[in-house]
Amino acid sequence: MAAPSRSTPTSTAIAWMLNLATRMLARSLNMPEPLVQDTGAFVYAQVQAVEHRAAKSLCPARLLRLLQALFHQP
Repeated sequence: MAAPSRSTPTSTAIAWMLNLATRMLARSLNMPEPLVQDTGAFVYAQVQAVEHRAAKSLCPARLLRLLQALFHQP
């Protein structure tokens, strides 16, 4: 038997404010709420992908190899 979920007043308030903000944004953009939520998830995924690519190109080991290759040219 699973233990009942206990939500604190703070987490309840945060969830309520997030829901209110989503509704207000959806109404101001004249879009359905699920579309606003899905668009937010899509934008978050795209930003994560860009950050991952940027971090990969700035990896210290990779930069060291690039510098070594640059200065070790015959």
